[in-house]
Amino acid sequence: MMYDSRFITANEYDKEVTVEGWAQEVRNLGGISFLILRDRYGLVQITAPKKKITPEVMQAITSLSRESVVRITGIVKASAQVKSGYEIIPSTVTVQSSAMTPLPMGVVDKVDVEAETRFNHRYMDLRKPEARAVFEIKSLVLRLIDEYMADNGFVEVFTPKLVASGAEGGSTLFKIDYFGKPAYLAQSPQLYKQMLMSTGMDRIFEIGPAFRAEPSDTARHVSEFISYDGEMAHIDSQTEVMAMIEGCMQYVISEVQTRGARSLEVLGTQVVLPKAPYPVISYEKAISMVQAAGFKIELGEDLGTEGEKMLGDLMAQDGHEMYWIAEYPEEAKPFYIMEKEGTPYSFSFDLDYKGQEISSGGQREHRYDRLVQRMEKKGLDPKSFEFYLNSFAYGMPSHGGWGIGVERLVQKMLGLNNIRETILFPRDRNRLVP
Repeated sequence: MMYDSRFITANEYDKEVTVEGWAQEVRNLGGISFLILRDRYGLVQITAPKKKITPEVMQAITSLSRESVVRITGIVKASAQVKSGYEIIPSTVTVQSSAMTPLPMGVVDKVDVEAETRFNHRYMDLRKPEARAVFEIKSLVLRLIDEYMADNGFVEVFTPKLVASGAEGGSTLFKIDYFGKPAYLAQSPQLYKQMLMSTGMDRIFEIGPAFRAEPSDTARHVSEFISYDGEMAHIDSQTEVMAMIEGCMQYVISEVQTRGARSLEVLGTQVVLPKAPYPVISYEKAISMVQAAGFKIELGEDLGTEGEKMLGDLMAQDGHEMYWIAEYPEEAKPFYIMEKEGTPYSFSFDLDYKGQEISSGGQREHRYDRLVQRMEKKGLDPKSFEFYLNSFAYGMPSHGGWGIGVERLVQKMLGLNNIRETILFPRDRNRLVP
């Protein structure tokens, strides 16, 4: 029976088991050899006393190159000298795959490896338990989002990623040839999830890829990411949308603390549940706060990376890791965001986490005539969006929604320096392979 390191306990002592994994380390001391076998869940020590095993088994172990994949069958023996409390005395050794030498990078070596080397050899990098733990947490986060949304009556949907027009603007679109016609990779499911609000599917969410052709080389921007989007109808204000997001974030983070405990231990980090309810700061107040702290910015300008970081530091002084920034200038928001009549502002919000925006959303403009006016005000041709506008022409309820960058959420939750750490094979303007 095949075992992994999780399931070898005192119940298996003096029994035969089979294990398989990577040869992390081989030590030959003459009369005895040791092989440290690594699988997904931990380490297994294979102890090969020369007098107790066949010459063939000894030869197979001592000739192994590091990171070769090997299958071992043997007897489990209790051992006070081994951290796990046991060792395996091998009877057969099968080399499944020999690793070439030298390795392109070490897996457990105490040598810093440059980020470029790590991402160029991601298949090696992900053998590191701490690198894999990030993706175990990310997988858990996605599962928890699904749970929360289902419990709150949301239906999961999947919208097109090949689109005829962009939701956010033309400057960040990846253009492709679609059977001789121009098309684009979707920036977000924005237009489609709004269209669904006219169908009676009044609570929907989607978790899927999104693409932004942003020529940025920062630690927070990539060209392809996973977006968690939601839309809900029959709302009275954007506060209902904010409450839904806040509930989801609290659920996800609290469950990561418990269900993700093993992965957090591997990472050597802890996740703190933010104080709730999250404070709501108006855009105007946010600007005045960073101005008072010495940041040069004028009303109407975007906070930007440095402004967000400074605001995050100010909020942290009061113990707030998550907080809302609400009612941005309507000029800065897309056409589908509802204006706050009589003011230069809009019914919009961002959710910031430790000084970085992880979510944007707001109440949408559901009135056909005003939506067309908003488009024209933004310099867009309504005829280009006829497929979208038609869904507003025959009865559209009030609605609002959001988009959350899953990788940004995981990055900030785990305190990682670079968003690329949360993406298996990151894509940015300099990286298209592997």
